[in-house]
Amino acid sequence: MIEVAERIKKLPPYLFAEIDRLKEDVRKKGVDIIDLGVGDPDIPTPMEIVSVAKDALEDAKNHQYPSYVGMFEFRKAVADWYKVRFDVNVNPENEVVSLIGSKEGIAHFPLAFINPGDFALVPSPGYPVYPVSVMFASGEVFYMPLKEENSFLPVLGEIPEDILRKTKLMFIGYPNNPTSAVAEEDFYKDVIKLAKKYDFVVASDNAYSEICYDSYRPISFLEVEGAKDVGVEFHSLSKTFNMTGWRIGFAVGNKEIVNALGKVKTNIDSGIFQAIQVAGMYALNNAEKLNKPIRAVFQDRKDKMSDALKKAGFEFKEPKATFYFWVKTPKGYSSSEFTKKLLEEKGIVVTPGNGFGSAGEGYFRISITNPRIEEAVSRIKSAV
Repeated sequence: MIEVAERIKKLPPYLFAEIDRLKEDVRKKGVDIIDLGVGDPDIPTPMEIVSVAKDALEDAKNHQYPSYVGMFEFRKAVADWYKVRFDVNVNPENEVVSLIGSKEGIAHFPLAFINPGDFALVPSPGYPVYPVSVMFASGEVFYMPLKEENSFLPVLGEIPEDILRKTKLMFIGYPNNPTSAVAEEDFYKDVIKLAKKYDFVVASDNAYSEICYDSYRPISFLEVEGAKDVGVEFHSLSKTFNMTGWRIGFAVGNKEIVNALGKVKTNIDSGIFQAIQVAGMYALNNAEKLNKPIRAVFQDRKDKMSDALKKAGFEFKEPKATFYFWVKTPKGYSSSEFTKKLLEEKGIVVTPGNGFGSAGEGYFRISITNPRIEEAVSRIKSAV
């Protein structure tokens, strides 16, 4: 009998893989499914980006192994975008590393800093890759609860002193998946102060900064004084330009931290296909023109979803950013019970809050990456 490693045995079922399995069972029964589960934009990648990629695909120089850390031209496009968007200066030579999507970088990140027994501070609810990546690096996870009464920000003063002394890494992610909460400068100042006091690295996950509403524009962790002393920020082209399947992202910030992640990647992967990097360069160099119509689509959907949920009597905080709604489950239901009921009885796929961590119990996440909003909310209401 083939026996897998203990780390594989300890893995929880990957949330969205399990949802896909349940969804397929319901689909086989002939149910019309409206999927508001995974955060995968239904809108195609802008054709200008696709056209650039087609031309780059035919260029033979892009058919060889790429640079492990990314083409310099791509890294410069990243640095230029950070300057324009956030007024943050990063050196493309040594403060930017390309990623095969930000998920890949996040998953590999703890390997550069965590030794067996070291702790990482991880939000709960949070992106499931955070704790799994720590576990793969033989580290220990301390969960920071994100509660509504604290605006879904971790209360740093509640982290025990003995944990902080053993902490090597903190994950934060705002605009937040799954709660859609946002963070401002004061919170980041407190994070930086804590990281300096206890000498740990901060990983800011900023993948949703460009899906924002009304006049709100999320800030970058790196905008705050001292941030580059302690951390890096991850970003992805997936949400910004509807490029989820292209697998391209980057990390920027402290050069020693960026270099450490680059060393891990050098030994694990061979970089991003250069034709995709060329397309990514074009996207970043034309970011506002390409991203503005995408924001407009999600603005319309956000407004419709908000109106529909209010009329249906659900409790939630209207998002300023991300394409997620974090909604309280009706009385009498756990997160899993309600989401399973919606799928089996109404053909609606949403994500149970406890799938993002125990602190997510009592909520479910709706993704507005599907245009059938009013119909979906009508079905959800009828299930209560």
